[in-house]
Amino acid sequence: MSADSGPSKPLCNGTSTIEMCNGYCSKPHMPWFGMDIGGTLAKLVYFEPTDVTPDEEELEVETLRTIRRYLTSNVAYGSDGVRDVHLEMKNVKLAGRVGTLHFIRFPTASMKSFIELAKEKKLATLADTICATGGGAYKFEEDFNKEVELALHKLDELQMLIQGINFIDDTYPSECFYWAHPDDEEQCKKVPFDFSDPYPYLVVNIGSGVSIIAVKSQGDYARVSGTSLGGGTFLGLCCLLTGCNTFEEAIEMAAQGDSKKVDKLVKDIYGGDYDKFNLPGHVVASSFGHMMCEDHRKTVCKEDLARSTLVTITNNIGSIARMTALNHGINKVVFVGNFLRVNPIAMKLLAYAMEYWSKGQLKALFLEHEVCTLDNTKYNAVLRTHAT
Repeated sequence: MSADSGPSKPLCNGTSTIEMCNGYCSKPHMPWFGMDIGGTLAKLVYFEPTDVTPDEEELEVETLRTIRRYLTSNVAYGSDGVRDVHLEMKNVKLAGRVGTLHFIRFPTASMKSFIELAKEKKLATLADTICATGGGAYKFEEDFNKEVELALHKLDELQMLIQGINFIDDTYPSECFYWAHPDDEEQCKKVPFDFSDPYPYLVVNIGSGVSIIAVKSQGDYARVSGTSLGGGTFLGLCCLLTGCNTFEEAIEMAAQGDSKKVDKLVKDIYGGDYDKFNLPGHVVASSFGHMMCEDHRKTVCKEDLARSTLVTITNNIGSIARMTALNHGINKVVFVGNFLRVNPIAMKLLAYAMEYWSKGQLKALFLEHEVCTLDNTKYNAVLRTHAT
């Protein structure tokens, strides 16, 4: 992807011109960041080098030390920023360096606070541009420019998604997995999936909304479907129906609820299975269908409503994904996105639905990490720094 035209070639340590990679230094100065600013969550990836030489350490400016200590010594930032320690990727080779990738997230609604933090930590003294993707890269571009004197080098989010999947799977061969026996709590388990020969595959990216991308090769992909009913819909409805305030609260409530008290099932209509069309009695016939009856409304709790909302959104996503895969003749479907974070209920629902309705022809695949901000091919998901 071509970089925007920018300043003349920077100097490496202020002494000599170095090779450029797509408009960027082949070994840009620290710190390295990548951002994905979505409609609901902003995700930050920070690369912490672990191969720092004594000479480098001696030349390291205090601002850089401060930023590294702040990011790596905390797991929470302010009231709602979180570093997902369990997702750390160690011994990663990136742009000729070896280090650890740290994954940090915070609500996009708190972007103003993040910008203030970047200003407080004097990030602009080390950088002039940060690489970013997602709709927020456009929405907040002026704020970064005005408040922090940082430009946002905007990258296409679908391209970053595909390249991120390739990078992470190359780095961690056990990154991809599926759920075996997703409908049986006792036997259900995660099983590694060999993704070394992936093409073609479908990516279902579940964020605030949903985008579905058909990937035929590393450079041949297209958005082929999607829906506005995604993670943002789930959280928004849960906030209205239950009074919760965060995604984590909504998922916790859903885990304790019973959607069968809210949804009308096939057996509620037929008294059992609908054999002619192979519809088991436990299949949802009408989401929230019981709520038209006052007696049913009196028996449900907030947890039941949260569970039904989760099942409704997940089933809709699974149905669209299955039909899209069928239309394009693809049998591998990779589900990614923050909707699946701390959300095994949705993953198992998707796994069961894809396998059951396709009669075993489709497999729902998942990844351990979020992947939207990484791009090892062109080193684009790094902070472009001043060569001083």
